[in-house]
Amino acid sequence: MFYIQTMNKISPYGLELFDRNKYRCGDEQENPDALLVRSASLHEMEFPASLRAIARAGAGVNNIPVDRCSEQGIVVFNTPGANANAVKELVICGLLLSARKVFPAMEWVQTLKGQGDQVSKLVEQGKSKFSGPELLGKRLGVIGLGAIGVKVANFARHLGMEVYGYDPYLSVETAWNVSRDIVRASSLKEIYENCDFITLHVPATAETKGMINSQTIEMMKHGVRLLNFARGDLVVSEDLLAALDEKQVRCYVTDFPDDEMLGHPGVLAMPHLAASTPESEDNCAKMAAQELIEYLENGNIKNSVNLPSVSMPRSGNMRVTLIHKNIPAMITKIAAVIADGGLNIENLTNKSKKDYAYTMVDIGGEVGEQTLQALRAIDGVIRVGVYH
Repeated sequence: MFYIQTMNKISPYGLELFDRNKYRCGDEQENPDALLVRSASLHEMEFPASLRAIARAGAGVNNIPVDRCSEQGIVVFNTPGANANAVKELVICGLLLSARKVFPAMEWVQTLKGQGDQVSKLVEQGKSKFSGPELLGKRLGVIGLGAIGVKVANFARHLGMEVYGYDPYLSVETAWNVSRDIVRASSLKEIYENCDFITLHVPATAETKGMINSQTIEMMKHGVRLLNFARGDLVVSEDLLAALDEKQVRCYVTDFPDDEMLGHPGVLAMPHLAASTPESEDNCAKMAAQELIEYLENGNIKNSVNLPSVSMPRSGNMRVTLIHKNIPAMITKIAAVIADGGLNIENLTNKSKKDYAYTMVDIGGEVGEQTLQALRAIDGVIRVGVYH
């Protein structure tokens, strides 16, 4: 029996994937095998020795202590792409809002309440203050061509926009989904200098934090409209507000408001709504559940943020998996221990991700406790899993 502890309310469309004959799910589980979480912070939580995996029903993992999980041999999963359509739709909404001044116009028209028969006349007199450009023919720069960025780029082409995309880490799988009409920019500078609208779709890393600052804003076209539905700390707030005051940036649409930005007329702030759709929550919960089931039952890893994606068809009598440091001669040592136990390796695969690696071994026999203890004793091995 596997025990799954839910740290938030999780969509039943995900929970129903767990076979009740094999799994117990709930918010109070002693010694859980896995955690299923949305937004709850796990940074102060002490993880029990039983914990083997954490699945985040969403893309960001800022609420999970990933480094500590790696050190303890806990696989951290996320659900990239599960909420991509929801975010794409709000980004497109943001494009329109940034161009057409829809929100301030709607606020203004409410002030006409009580004017009686004069409302229609006042509307016609005041509407010119809220005119804005069409998207047709304008240039959109998409920074980051992941699951969301690709959808935004492709959809913007249907709006008649000329789209530039920039992603130095573009995967082959993602590249297949990019419209051939998208101009692949060779640098961020090319995006900044050419685009009327720029939308950010990159994770917050040491390289990307503060990427929108006074220096990069200076490279942008005068009057650029900027959208950020990725992470708030990609933007230096002080620099952006100064650019808004100088009209270098015409409008900033963000899903990550901070106190400095609230109330500024050039900022359209939303309360982190991009993935807030029932469809998105269902999709994320389903993907997270599927990731946990495949790992707990077969040892296969897909969409982990701290370990490589590794999967292998089952063969032999037993499967043994090892999470270990990415150091030389590990495969040789693992194979030697298995051979010393009088066992034959039917199949083996190994992949690494930065400082950590994952090895899967299918064995044509029953692995005894002595052999398992010897595997755990190998210098650099963090966790050993057994699958019958």
